Amino acid sequence: MRNFWETLPRPFFALAPLEDITDAAFRLLIARHGKPHVMFTEFTSADGLILADEDGQRKLRKKLLYSESERPIVAQIFSSDSENIEKASRLVAELGFDGVDINMGCPANEVVKQNCGAALIKDPKRAREIIRVAKKSGLPVSVKTRIGYNEDELDAWLPELLAEHPSAITLHARTRKEMSEVPAHWDAVARGVVMRDKSGSKTLIVGNGDVQDIADAREKVKETMCDGVMLGRAIYGNPWLFANRKEEPTSHEKVEALLEHLALFEELLGGVVHYALMKKHFKAYISGWNGAKELRIKLMETEEVEQARHILENAILPS
Repeated sequence: MRNFWETLPRPFFALAPLEDITDAAFRLLIARHGKPHVMFTEFTSADGLILADEDGQRKLRKKLLYSESERPIVAQIFSSDSENIEKASRLVAELGFDGVDINMGCPANEVVKQNCGAALIKDPKRAREIIRVAKKSGLPVSVKTRIGYNEDELDAWLPELLAEHPSAITLHARTRKEMSEVPAHWDAVARGVVMRDKSGSKTLIVGNGDVQDIADAREKVKETMCDGVMLGRAIYGNPWLFANRKEEPTSHEKVEALLEHLALFEELLGGVVHYALMKKHFKAYISGWNGAKELRIKLMETEEVEQARHILENAILPS
């Protein structure tokens, strides 16, 4: 199987996996308006994919919906159980994904308590085994992680990952303890690149954290010499992010994009994913003009897509 990571331009720009944000509906919208070089699904529990009951499986499989227009598309999974990682990786391959990514960076307590996500930074032996078994799927394996657990321990942690030769490692340039409460330490990304180069590894290093737009991403590539940059929160309300438009979207464009987003949500996720998750997007789309706040308040009071659509279609917007 061809490894798509080897064919990406340098630098490349990736869409981060954001839980309850970059679902199938939003990713398809992004693919239409400003496609990144590589896209990731929301992170999905490998344990759930293997062990959940029929209803649980139905909900989890919605996280693994994707369209052909999103390729290359990578499924991100997490677990501390290597057997479930191996089975889930094979499932991801059967579903036609271009790669599998192992989350070793999520700082959430409920994830860390399961010895998953950022907890794997404290267990390099298990982390390495997880990479090895994921490779049995035949897909290229990548890892998304942080620079340490309580403190910067990249000098010890990164060589453990590089020793398993993953195709790419995304470094969120903060520790687990820091969450997202301090500025990202991009100097650590630069250090990671130097460590990779000295090791002779061919693993790609991707930087992540506080990236505002594509121009900012290009500057960070110059500063660190990383191979690519992953953008996350900058995508909120901005499906044009990767198109690198020079002009700001108008209020009309934002409303049209939200209407399209709502339609995709209803089509792909309706009946399985709760409508309340769409409300996370309203503030990002509906802001920046007189009357936006009042419109947003109305939208937050809605209980279904049709109500939101009616309000948006009848909204009076600045010309």
